[in-house]
Amino acid sequence: MNTASIDLPETALTALGTTQDKLGREILVAAVVKWFELGILSQGKAAEILGLSRAEFLDVLSRYRVSAWQYSKEELDEELSLG
Repeated sequence: MNTASIDLPETALTALGTTQDKLGREILVAAVVKWFELGILSQGKAAEILGLSRAEFLDVLSRYRVSAWQYSKEELDEELSLG
């Protein structure tokens, strides 16, 4: 397991509504959700990184208001033209 360190001001905990114990996990979840949203990670890989099942990861996406269906405009156009 790799470790990363981030320096944040004390006010970050209050602004984010979390505790120091939970902050690292919250940052990791937010990063993984964003990477999924950008198409960098698949659902399966994102769930694996977080130690979750795919169903649990879908719940996380819902909490972050990120669609589980990530398609580019080109992919959508292709899907619609096939129908």
